[in-house]
Amino acid sequence: MSAGVYFLFGTDADTGDQLAYIGEAEIIRDRLKQHRAKDFWVSVVAFVSKDENLTKAHIKYLENRLIDEAKRIGRYLLENANQSSSRLPESDREDMEVFFDRVQQVLPVLGSDILTPITGTKPKPSKKSLLHCKNKGANATGARTETGFVVYAGSTAVSQERPSAATQHPFVVALRSKLIANGSLVLDGQFYKFTKDVEFSSPSAAAAVIHGGGAAGPVAWKDDSGKTLKEIEEG
Repeated sequence: MSAGVYFLFGTDADTGDQLAYIGEAEIIRDRLKQHRAKDFWVSVVAFVSKDENLTKAHIKYLENRLIDEAKRIGRYLLENANQSSSRLPESDREDMEVFFDRVQQVLPVLGSDILTPITGTKPKPSKKSLLHCKNKGANATGARTETGFVVYAGSTAVSQERPSAATQHPFVVALRSKLIANGSLVLDGQFYKFTKDVEFSSPSAAAAVIHGGGAAGPVAWKDDSGKTLKEIEEG
């Protein structure tokens, strides 16, 4: 197999989080043999040029772009410890950006959303479709997505879980701890602030993180007029 970039996919054995490694190699087959020691991965996807005209500089540039985008989107934890950039002439950069776009388009077809923006393939919702969740001074803004519910960067959540959360809703405590650990939630004064868009499996999971305990998402999320998500979807 010739020069190109590749993705190793798997899960973290301790947390169950999606885990990935993004790499480049002049001979991908040989590099994959070296990765046998990485026991987390269960599948691999590789991209090469049909014309076999990718140089070392090209694939290093692609690797760097892919890692940066995967980190920005934040769906997967990355095993990559280091990354190096590569300087390319403008014409070559344009070609590699086309290659990057094609990788981003093909990956979902192959079963991976590592480069799929959290807000989905649709544009960010208009102001009319935005929803708000408020609790004890915390104020979050979010919207339905194709695969769940997104809370937008800049939203806030209460800093303390409810006393009953640990026993009645332990998943909330675990989810908040995970978001704090990966930097999605940072303490900002009296509240936690979302540093980036975060997608949840449901409106209730999103509301529970904001409330610091169990919450019914369909009624916790409301539009600017005060109409609940439940009312909106039933109407």
